[in-house]
Amino acid sequence: MNERSLQELAPRVLAAVVRRHGRFDLAEDATQEALMAAAQQWPAEGVPDNPGGWLIAAASRRLIDALRSEAARTRREEAAFAQEPPPGAGVPDADDTLTLLFLCCHPALSPPSQLALTLRAVGGLTTAQIATAFLVPEATMAQRISRAKATIADAGARFELPPDHERAARLVVVLHVLYLIFNEGYTATSGERLQRRELAHEAIRLTRTTRALLPGDGEVAGLLALMLLTQARSGARDRPDGTLIPLAEQDRLSWDSALIEEGTQLIGQTLSRSPLGPYQLQAAIVAVHAEAATVADTDWPQVLKLYDLLHALVPSPVVTLNRAVAVAMVDGPRAGLANLDALDGDRRLALHHRLASVRAHLHEMAGATQAALAGYEDAARRAMSIPEQRYLQAQVQRLSGDVENPPTAPTIG
Repeated sequence: MNERSLQELAPRVLAAVVRRHGRFDLAEDATQEALMAAAQQWPAEGVPDNPGGWLIAAASRRLIDALRSEAARTRREEAAFAQEPPPGAGVPDADDTLTLLFLCCHPALSPPSQLALTLRAVGGLTTAQIATAFLVPEATMAQRISRAKATIADAGARFELPPDHERAARLVVVLHVLYLIFNEGYTATSGERLQRRELAHEAIRLTRTTRALLPGDGEVAGLLALMLLTQARSGARDRPDGTLIPLAEQDRLSWDSALIEEGTQLIGQTLSRSPLGPYQLQAAIVAVHAEAATVADTDWPQVLKLYDLLHALVPSPVVTLNRAVAVAMVDGPRAGLANLDALDGDRRLALHHRLASVRAHLHEMAGATQAALAGYEDAARRAMSIPEQRYLQAQVQRLSGDVENPPTAPTIG
């Protein structure tokens, strides 16, 4: 059994231990210890006949040991002993994974804590792996996870699905956390790597699990379709040396056709059956790009119509930014630039390189080379991702060489 298989068992084992013994904080630590023990013992001793039962029993024993060490916990210890599962006990129903997701995305937690706790408890990643993904010291991430577990305990959170009147709002948070995990995997916010594929794969796996538990939810299906269609480009987005390849220059024949087919079918089915939601609309936009054999074949009027719907449903500066690119491709770069003016005073984008980069690109399309050069220089200074920074610096060098032919397609990927 490989590391991926252990990660897939992790949330169900943790859910079983929490349900039997309570104490999410201790149960999560015990489950991680059991997973590490399995990773060390099973390669030498062989995988047990019932891996899930082995992990549950091992985690329960560790939790009980932790309870033993606490003073004045005699009654709780006795109750825990009484509930210890037999060695052959199996993994419980997968429904508990959804309960665990809701718990890790508890509203009392900050978004960074929700991300970290979801990856640790539901994704089965170690603290070191999560710290590496988000470029923070392991000790810092350990403290963040510990504080998150303490916050959940202080909030009196119970291991159960939220009541019906809270469930829809809580599901929005769960999907947003999965979306953020995927985005960090697809385009890392900082560091030497453009992509952290392990995070993108983990987000897709967790979203597949969520869809299996909520097969009738259109937004869960929409989010999965969005991830699949976007991830299909992954192999074409950078060169072996890590250099970024923008969308207009990617080899579309190297896009993952299986992911495109699955994502396209999924969003097609969902749009015809479910109320329209933002993830479905974003997936539909990516599907339009995926269906085009070349950049020139892209149905930009359709992309713009979808962005209009998305803006009406969930207006945001990022939607406005992306819509401006579609406007430029339909009505010309100056029309796109006019749409960007609305973002000048937005604090959320003020320090981000993306606004400066898009504006520079549209200036270049319009033939305003000096304005484009200044914009690329500004964007390069703001970028925290090394591959994106190097790409933007390359645009500065290219324009400094007096390029005659401006690009005709957006530099997004």
